[in-house]
Formats: sequence, C-alpha cells, structure tokens
Amino acid sequence: MNADALILQDAAAMAEAVRSGAVSAVALTQASLDRIGATDGRINAFTDVVRERALRRAAQVDASLASPNAARTRELPLLGVPFAVKNLFDIAGLQTLAGSKIERDSAPARGDALLVRRLESAGAVLVGALNMDEYAYGFTTENSHVGPAHNPHDLTRIAGGSSGGSGAAVAAGQVALTLGSDTNGSIRVPASLCGIFGLKPTFGRLPRTGSYPFISSLDHLGPFARSVRDLALTYDAMQGPETHAPRDPGCAQRTAEPVSAQLSHGTRGLRIGVLGGYFRERALPEALSAVDRVAEALGAHQMVELPMVEAGRAAAFLITNAEGAALHLHDLRQRPQDFEPLSRDRFLAGALIPAAWVARAQRVRRLYAEQVARLFERFDILLAPSTPCAATPIGAEWFELNGQRLPVRPNMGVLTQPISCIGLPVCAVPVWGAHASLPIGVQVLAAPWREDLALRVAAALEAAGVAQAPVAAL
Repeated sequence: MNADALILQDAAAMAEAVRSGAVSAVALTQASLDRIGATDGRINAFTDVVRERALRRAAQVDASLASPNAARTRELPLLGVPFAVKNLFDIAGLQTLAGSKIERDSAPARGDALLVRRLESAGAVLVGALNMDEYAYGFTTENSHVGPAHNPHDLTRIAGGSSGGSGAAVAAGQVALTLGSDTNGSIRVPASLCGIFGLKPTFGRLPRTGSYPFISSLDHLGPFARSVRDLALTYDAMQGPETHAPRDPGCAQRTAEPVSAQLSHGTRGLRIGVLGGYFRERALPEALSAVDRVAEALGAHQMVELPMVEAGRAAAFLITNAEGAALHLHDLRQRPQDFEPLSRDRFLAGALIPAAWVARAQRVRRLYAEQVARLFERFDILLAPSTPCAATPIGAEWFELNGQRLPVRPNMGVLTQPISCIGLPVCAVPVWGAHASLPIGVQVLAAPWREDLALRVAAALEAAGVAQAPVAAL
C-alpha cells in the first residue's frame, strides 16, 4: 500500500507499515501534508502547518529505524503516525492562539505541551495546529477570526466545537489522530457531528501542562481517532504522572493504567443502563435512535435517571462563566473590541456573577457528584446522546426541539455539559443511519478512572459494526 492510500487507514496500520519498512515515515508525513494541502481550503481545520518540523521529525524516525537502536524504535506504538493538536496546545516556535485574535500578540511558545512531547516520544509526528472556538468557549467552531471549520461529511455544516478543527481533520483523513480539549463537551460534540471516536478522560487523568486554559476546574484534554484501537494507543501514550515543573495542579499524578490490551475483553458481565428523563427530553429522534441502536446491540434495556442533572448543568454554566471571566478580565477591560462578540458578552456576563452564586454552584457540583457516584454502584456503564441533533448548517442560529426554538451555540452541549461538571470519563462513539445522511454520536459513560470500561464497550460496538468512523468522501 502506498503512502497516499495508507494515510486513510488507522494509526495502528500506519505504524505497522513504518515498522515493517513498507513505507517510510517521511513518505507517510508527506502524504499527510499533501492531503492537508489538497483539502483544507474547503475544510479550514488547520490554522498552522509545521511542514519543515514534521519532515525533520519523520526523517529522525527513519534514521532511528536504520540505527543500532532500531529494535527499540520499532516498539514505539505510534511510529511515524502524523497527528495535529488544537491550537491551545503549545507548539515550540508558534504562538498559542487558543482561537483568538488577542493571543496573536503573545510570544511564541518556547517548548511543546507535555502531551505533544509524549506523543512524539511514542513515535508520532506533529504536523500542525487546529481551528477552534475562541478561548474554547463554544460548540460550533464558527471562528470569526479565521473562519469556520467545515464538516467533512457536508461542507455546508458545522464541525462542532470547541475542538472543531480536531474533529474535522480526522474525519477528512488529513491525520489519523488529533488532540482537543473538553470543558463542557468540546471533544464529544465534534466527535458526534464529524462521525469519529473521541475520549474525554477522567478529570485529572492527563496533565494539561503547556495548554491554554479555559476553566481550570473543568478542563480535560483528550484524543480523537477513527478507531477505538487508535484512541486507546494514543491515550496510553499520554498517561502518567508529571515529572517536570511547572506542573498542572489539577493533575491527579496517577501512574499509567494502559487500556489497549483490554479492548478485546468485551462487555459480558458489565451492568449497562440507558439515561432517560433529561437525556430523552432534550434530543431529537435521530439522536435517540442512535442511542437505541447502541443499547440494543449491548442488550441494555434498563432506563435510569441521572440524579440532579439539571442542577449540575446550571452549576457548570455558572462556574464556566465566572472562571472564564476572571481569566480574561484584563483583556475585557483593555481590548473588548478584539474578542468575538458572543464570547465577549458571555465573559462580561460572567464578570457580574455574585461570588455567593459561584460558591453555591460548587456546593451543588459536589453534591451532584456524590449522587452520581451512588448510581455507579449499580451500573458500570451509562449511555446517552452526545448531541441533541446532527450537524446544523453553518450560520444557523436556531434549531427546533419538542416545539421549542433553541439557540444552536449553547444547546449543542446540553447533553455533555452536565457530565463534564463532575469529571466522568466518556467515550463518544459515532453512529450512522440514525440520520438520513450524517453521523451522530453516543456517549459511553463510566465511573471515574474506568476509561478501560468505556473503551471496551466502544470496541465492542465497533467490532459489531454499530459504531464506525469512515473517512469523508471529499
């Protein structure tokens, strides 16, 4: 298989081809760069392509394979695999834009984010930075500074957000792997709308060192991929405690708990429930059909309510607004005109929230987490829609749900935000056929630190053909 065809395969297949000598890392990286060049004018997933760096890194991989240490190099799980990251990850020599205009005045990053370094240590090759909502505050990646990210399966529609470029790049076959962030749904929403797999690990599982924060008490970092195997390989490569200062104070400093070897263990014996109530009432038939297909494949027939879910979402809203405003208060005072109008207005509203409200939101959050923990004494896995609907047209401001006209931007995260608030691990799996022509995702939730269970379920769904992530036919 030549490099141009191989770039459309999954990362594990790419790594095996480089490992065996069937293709060079340089040829594979060049194929990725060529596909980005040929397609990104229509998709707008990338804000920066680090061509020279990528080819230099790929040449180093090839040189290592020809060196006395070749045996050790061949063991690397992501050998020669091109990847890209949301532009809130530090990349040495580039400004860390976080989707903004204001950060264009910042100094270039002196080094790479920790997770970028870990993926390159696993053999991967960074090729660029990706489009996103300004300061990660949004669910559509309709960025007014650089233009919207387009959904590769229908270029007239949104890719989701705030990690829209990360979702679009994988769905378009530009790269096999990307990294994004998820504060209120920003991995799961693009994964759902772009028809790929996404993982939001437990809060604190992966260190955030070298990434631009949105809401430090809610931010998660995680991968996107076109297969569960790739998702697990990437997740495993990024795990582990931090060993260098400065450290992420939110990192749990847990030792690595690899999951790749467990993907074939199946779902037998797992207690799986389907979230009802709030999660059925706030989803269109296409989203509910996707959940029902997944539930049927897993033999999951018990409907269950997530306690305090509406209070949990309200708490997440307040914490997001208040913490986000505090982070950007100086620029809100000095450069309000340089924000996107919607982001600016939400941050300004957050600056006016009374401290007593925020304190109460944190108490509600804690009580909510305790209630959900009790639910996981009865269940290992819970299922829910990822988004209330499939991707909406770019520029659409409203969608209809149960006779109500709802704004798109906040409500694409209506089903993900309550889960982010309490830091649960979630794998988003893509389902086709529930909508006439577009994918839509399902959330596979597990208890804290049980990413292995969520990924086992995702792998079983993929093996059964229920969850699939084909490259878009561009």
